[in-house]
Amino acid sequence: MKEVKIKNVISKVYEGSIAEEVGIEVDDILININGNLIEDIIEYKFYLSDEYLEIEIEKPNGESWVYEVEKDYDEDLGMEFENPIIDQAKSCKNNCLFCFVDQLPPNMRESLYFKDDDSRLSFLHGNYITLTNMKDKDIEKIIKYRISPINISVHTTNGELRKQMLNNRFAGNILDILKKLHDHHIEMNCQIVLCPNVNDGKELDDTLRHLGNLSESIKSVAVVPVGLTAYRQHLQEVQPFNRSTASKTVEQIEGWQRQFQKYMGRNFVYTSDEFYILAEKALPDYDSYEGFPQLENGVGMVVKLKKEFHNYISKLSVKLNQPKSITILTGQSSCEIIKELGHQLTETVHGLQVNVVCIKNRFFGGHVSVTGLITGSDILSTLKGQPLGDGVMIPESMLKSGELVFLDDVTVSEIEEALEVPIQVCEVNGKQFVKGLLTFPIKDKGKR
Repeated sequence: MKEVKIKNVISKVYEGSIAEEVGIEVDDILININGNLIEDIIEYKFYLSDEYLEIEIEKPNGESWVYEVEKDYDEDLGMEFENPIIDQAKSCKNNCLFCFVDQLPPNMRESLYFKDDDSRLSFLHGNYITLTNMKDKDIEKIIKYRISPINISVHTTNGELRKQMLNNRFAGNILDILKKLHDHHIEMNCQIVLCPNVNDGKELDDTLRHLGNLSESIKSVAVVPVGLTAYRQHLQEVQPFNRSTASKTVEQIEGWQRQFQKYMGRNFVYTSDEFYILAEKALPDYDSYEGFPQLENGVGMVVKLKKEFHNYISKLSVKLNQPKSITILTGQSSCEIIKELGHQLTETVHGLQVNVVCIKNRFFGGHVSVTGLITGSDILSTLKGQPLGDGVMIPESMLKSGELVFLDDVTVSEIEEALEVPIQVCEVNGKQFVKGLLTFPIKDKGKR
């Protein structure tokens, strides 16, 4: 048996799965599939697709077992690994002038300071990558294993400017890589973090022109404003967007959308909600977002939320068993929007009182105002001693994925204990927003 550097330790075997049926167990180590050593999750997924598998497993006692499996094409074995991507995640080698990680306060949990730049995480979780730490063999691997779609942080197609923005002398070949992936029909989504007087204006025009020429493979492009915290000491000065510059950017991108509609029949490029809010401009209509391909970049979240909200309350007929008063927390950028929805709901549901509190982001400071970066400490300092009614509702975007923990490691239960009110976490969805308020469990007012 060949020695492998990577230990693909199995951490979970699902009940009723193929893996359980054949006898694979937790703490077993996956060695190969059909003779192919498995070095990362992409190879695992690729070789797993066959209908006949010979799976070599090393048991905890060192014995090597081979399991023969016949299954449907693309059917999963039903097991997970200690490391989700199997291999070590590749860290980012750039020092981007706009990097948010470089602007984090000190003394946060260590994992928040890790900057990933790994195509496997892009494929599995939608992370955006710069492609700067990839060698030719890595690009060929993307093509060979059909890693698609892949999400790419482009920022600019001007090679010299990209080197400056990323502070990486190897960052200038982005257009060549995009063309190669396009020629091999790899689907891509692209992101542009826009910095005033750096990659906006004519530079943005040139970038969108180049990306538009590859639109058969590039499915969408998101343009988002640079995020600036109060912790930019010793970093290059970057100006924030204001109402005027945000308005010019929105108009520029809407102009490109009209051009793209003429020759490709779709908008192709989308502006984040934050730009519209900064510009104090009306958001586009629901259909303009064409299925919301860039939702994770904050593109169309407000319009989608409002559409879901109005669709649900238009058919709503409910009477509360007893009056209730709920406090909703949101960031400053979406404050007026959530207040508007809260008001409409109280007008629709008799006995429901909604109080919207906008949390100012003191933890990150600077120009950070989005809801997803609100911390537990800012919630506590804002709400301590305030009347909160029967409870508090927060969007799940404030929390670490899959956990009831804020970015500053304060937990939901700690806030409940400090404020002495129940807290309910709500999915960022208009229908669930309403249902969460209506079904919010409250104590019997007569037993307080």
